[in-house]
Amino acid sequence: MLNKVLIIGNLVRDPIINYLPSGTQVVEFSIAYNRRFKVNDEWREETHYFDVRAYGRLAEDLGTRLSKGYMVVIEGSLRQDRWVDKEGRPQSKVRIVASAVRIIRKPKAEGPIEEEVLPEDTEVGFEERPFSSEDDELPF
Repeated sequence: MLNKVLIIGNLVRDPIINYLPSGTQVVEFSIAYNRRFKVNDEWREETHYFDVRAYGRLAEDLGTRLSKGYMVVIEGSLRQDRWVDKEGRPQSKVRIVASAVRIIRKPKAEGPIEEEVLPEDTEVGFEERPFSSEDDELPF
């Protein structure tokens, strides 16, 4: 089965860093994705929010490098957590578990400035650029 997510979004708050009992670092943050679409002759926009989690070395890097407002590309998979709440009702939450994150743009400073595309050395978790000409060919 295929479980792959590739999404671009902006962090809506600073990352939260935690540790597993094993000592492995975990970072959690949320991103916002804006979708523009046209209905008749009117443009509309809707915002979707996604929770993201990363573990280990990637979490260590992201926890110190990211903050609210950063635009990132996230590659990962979807995971569903299930639990029973205090009232005995089943609950669930789907989140993105990141395997790689690439910083696209830092938050804008006050006043208008040109958008800055960060150099390749700001990539975290990607062994190579995520978008290459090889990606144009699908394996199926």
